[in-house]
Amino acid sequence: MLHLDITGEFVAFFLLSVVMITGAVLTISLTKVVHMVVSLAAVFLGLAGMFVLLQAEFVAFVQVLIYTGAISILMIFGIMMTEHRAEGTDPVKPLHETLAAVAALSLFGLLFFAIRASDFPEPAPFPFGEDQTLEIGKLLYTGYLIPFELLSVLLTVAFIGAIALARKEAG
Repeated sequence: MLHLDITGEFVAFFLLSVVMITGAVLTISLTKVVHMVVSLAAVFLGLAGMFVLLQAEFVAFVQVLIYTGAISILMIFGIMMTEHRAEGTDPVKPLHETLAAVAALSLFGLLFFAIRASDFPEPAPFPFGEDQTLEIGKLLYTGYLIPFELLSVLLTVAFIGAIALARKEAG
């Protein structure tokens, strides 16, 4: 017999899952690109909530700051800087949609029963202790300083390249 303890964490997990799945489905279903980006931002926020449930507050903060904020704004900025022509949509193919739905439900069933049949080991204790952000910051600025700085240079070059491409398309 299935026994579930309905706790606040369980309800939060369920609600965040619904937000993420709905956002993902809307991202691939909507036709206007700006609406797709907003749906993708909902997925990013749901994922940040999942990180909070996993007690990874720093990763949740970075998820909101980088993906939900910066990447979504950058995508909208890129959409507005490029020229879009009206293109016809592909005709509806009911056989393909039916086969895709059957395949998706089959995959869901397979994964559901595989996860239910699995025995997961007890999680190892968290190596950073209570103040995760401080420990990650110390590690980032001592052991990984060079890769961190190289990544910032790479992101700056990518942003300048995106602006140069957008200006070339406009001219």
